Amino acid sequence: MNQAAVRLRSVTRSYGRNDSAVTALDAVSLDIPRGTFTAIMGPSGSGKSTLLQCTAGLDRPTSGQVLLGETDLTKLSETKLTLLRRKRIGFVFQAFNLLPSLTAEQNVALPLRLAGRRPKRSEVLDVLGQVGLRDRAGHRPSEMSGGQQQRVALARALVTRPEVLFGDEPTGALDSTTSREVLALLRSMVDNGQTVIMVTHDPVAASYADRVLFLTDGRVQGELLAPSAEQVAAHMTGLAAVPC
Repeated sequence: MNQAAVRLRSVTRSYGRNDSAVTALDAVSLDIPRGTFTAIMGPSGSGKSTLLQCTAGLDRPTSGQVLLGETDLTKLSETKLTLLRRKRIGFVFQAFNLLPSLTAEQNVALPLRLAGRRPKRSEVLDVLGQVGLRDRAGHRPSEMSGGQQQRVALARALVTRPEVLFGDEPTGALDSTTSREVLALLRSMVDNGQTVIMVTHDPVAASYADRVLFLTDGRVQGELLAPSAEQVAAHMTGLAAVPC
């Protein structure tokens, strides 16, 4: 059995106080094995984005533990948490968030510079090569398609060699053909040992994962292993049909 890359133990996240309090996550416990692709799905307001943010150290749970390897994120100061995110965690979002004035090479090198490292051009070009864009290293975002920009964002997330790569609707802004290209790239990275956790609303995107977790009202309400897009869609339809 693969060692867990991430472990959640009774993670609860509440917003507000007293009668106005809203519980976004309700005592969630789960393990994410290393080298696996996990998709998180659920209806709007189910807590999937909150789960991603707490797991990635972008938000602090109200109670419970989040462990990256053996490191308990809930016990780290904000400064140490920031350093951990820079060194051990990668992020890809629906918005590409590339700096328009920088080339692809410069955008990819940015996390290394923020971490106080002087990037080697060879390592930046290598990671651009991994996403098939080595020949676009000198191009700015405006000179690339949406799919190419997302692949640059993916290279930027991977350049620090993160233990876990988090994606928040990473293909949400792409057309279906380009989306499949990016998902296939993520799948190949997982097959080579990368751990990926992705929030998505798209059953096709979820079908690239090894495991799909379904959230409802802040709780995990089932999972599917290596499902087809049709199985994911059917499960989501079933969740929507369950009365609150």
